[in-house]
Amino acid sequence: MTGAKRHPARGLETNGTIPPQRSMRAIAQDRYGDAEVLHEAHLPIPVPRDNEVLVRVHAAGLDRGTWHVMTGTPLLMRLAFGFRGPRNPVPGLDLAGTVVGMGSAVTGFAVGDAVHGFGQGTFAEYAVAREDRLAAKPASLDFAQAAVIPVSAATALQALRLGRIAAGQRVLVIGASGGVGSYAVQLAKALGAEVTGVAGPAKQDLVRTLGADHAIDRSREDFAERTGHYDLIVDIAGNPTLGRLRKALAPKGTAVIVGGEGAGRWLGMGRQFRAVALSPFIGQRLAMLASAQRAADLEELAGFIESGAVRPHLDKSFPLAQVPEAMEHLVAGKARGKIAIII
Repeated sequence: MTGAKRHPARGLETNGTIPPQRSMRAIAQDRYGDAEVLHEAHLPIPVPRDNEVLVRVHAAGLDRGTWHVMTGTPLLMRLAFGFRGPRNPVPGLDLAGTVVGMGSAVTGFAVGDAVHGFGQGTFAEYAVAREDRLAAKPASLDFAQAAVIPVSAATALQALRLGRIAAGQRVLVIGASGGVGSYAVQLAKALGAEVTGVAGPAKQDLVRTLGADHAIDRSREDFAERTGHYDLIVDIAGNPTLGRLRKALAPKGTAVIVGGEGAGRWLGMGRQFRAVALSPFIGQRLAMLASAQRAADLEELAGFIESGAVRPHLDKSFPLAQVPEAMEHLVAGKARGKIAIII
């Protein structure tokens, strides 16, 4: 870290890019609710712990998980995030940016490195991230593209891994046009599967552009009524009954439930728990995904990205001040792939 210096009263290495006023622009919320609870604020720049990296955020990704934290639903999640409002007032999980400082135990990054990964409060000019949740930004991507990879692409990769995907399988992706779905389609194709994607009528072209062999218009056709069965179903943010999933599955097939909207205000995961409870008593395998944040997945994804097999499909980019509008765009179901926040 040539030219690095200690930032006053912080005890971390920097390259002088942290402003002397020690404050930053950020989007914050003081309570749970819809997009109107989000507002622009000036907050202190976060101080990284020993194992954390301070990143100057150039872009952040928007995902459904951030919406859940914003609204505080399902209510059970408030046990982890805060009862009356989120303990961390700044939303955002994905980030891409430049390393400007780090804690004393960090050894894998240097000031000036371009990185992406899973951060804390990434809708801000600066954010911290654990060292083991960051990876080098893929060289072929700009910061906006790199920012929309971590949460969604890693979730898709983990879902396919949990589903024990294999070349030659027939794979159905429910919610193929969204953030996780757009990556699941591409990764399944890259891994040698025959892929069918389910999406709304306005997004059939996107599903095919992503590389799906077949596209199902959910407004006109029920995937469970199709002839033939799927070896693997990845259900992303849908809410089909377990009976419909099982009807579409091969006798020894696997269904991985990634999420589900409208599945209950309190728990939100009743269908997933029922699936796991039923699975040992039937020939089919029903599983729920509890996604993890780790750099190893980002490094594996980089191989797919640099080979050209997987590319982020960036729907729209919004400036930091327009995060509420970006959230409304996501909630309205208008997003085709991913949304980036430019900072």
